[in-house]
Amino acid sequence: MAETPVVELSAVRRAFGAHIALDGLSFAATPGTVTVLLGPNGAGKTTAVRVITGALRADAGTVRTFGLDPAADGAAVRQRCGVVAAKPALYDRLSGWDNLVYAAELYGLGPSAPIEESAARFGIEDALGLRVGGYSTGMKTRLALARAVLHNPDLLLLDEPTSGLDPESSRAVLHLIDELAAQGRTVIMCTHLLLEAEGLADQVVMLDGGRALVAGPPDELVRQVWPRPWLVVDAEDRASLHRLAAVPGVVSVHAAPDGPWRVELDGLARVPDLVAELAFHGVRLTRVAPHEPSLEELYFALRGGPTGAPVLGEPVMPRVRVA
Repeated sequence: MAETPVVELSAVRRAFGAHIALDGLSFAATPGTVTVLLGPNGAGKTTAVRVITGALRADAGTVRTFGLDPAADGAAVRQRCGVVAAKPALYDRLSGWDNLVYAAELYGLGPSAPIEESAARFGIEDALGLRVGGYSTGMKTRLALARAVLHNPDLLLLDEPTSGLDPESSRAVLHLIDELAAQGRTVIMCTHLLLEAEGLADQVVMLDGGRALVAGPPDELVRQVWPRPWLVVDAEDRASLHRLAAVPGVVSVHAAPDGPWRVELDGLARVPDLVAELAFHGVRLTRVAPHEPSLEELYFALRGGPTGAPVLGEPVMPRVRVA
């Protein structure tokens, strides 16, 4: 039996005057998953988050968060959400501690609110006594993150959460996202950084002009664009790789002027025969390896029109959850 989505958008439209921010956007996010809204600035990511929480009302379509209409039941929805905006609204004249105490009161947490624990999670416990107006951009982002998880939300909405953060803090944020999803929480993250989504997303929604170009698990999307497997092939004499085109099972060959060649096969079972065929003709191979296209390659293939061979490149982040 399929899980009931925590968030479900169906044919949602939202315009600001003549500008259409969301144009028939549809996707769903289930419990315990990380959904990444991926797209350039102006693609509609922030507007989607605001519609989900009820901060904005959709002009058309259906929005359900926890099964509720956030436009009508916004208070009930937002009580269960943690939100970090791209530019967090903090009280600069107050200390970091007082900002978190105020948030705890709004959530009805009282004196038992885990303020120190939330601050320590993002390494700002020693700065809680300082006025927020003196915080750096990265420290303000970390304070906003501590505030967002203070009440242990069921749904965490993050808009460019690592903007302005140092690498160590960025890693802490990504680890938090994985941790919350493992606990059964739902996370929706907006980003334009492709490598940030790599290895993290259970579902990717690629936005452009307020529309979803594609939506689904990264591996499934890759198979939709490149249904056949690809190999990276190199040899001592790359000119000898021209023989690849005549090997049974080879669908296409993409020669690189100064690097390994890319070969599209009708199935990975062809690899032993391919190696044997080339060796028979004296080709001295130095590399034969499967190539899994990255999210970056997928994104540019979809935005660039007709798809061709994926480009070579080692993934910066592995496609596994952080332990």
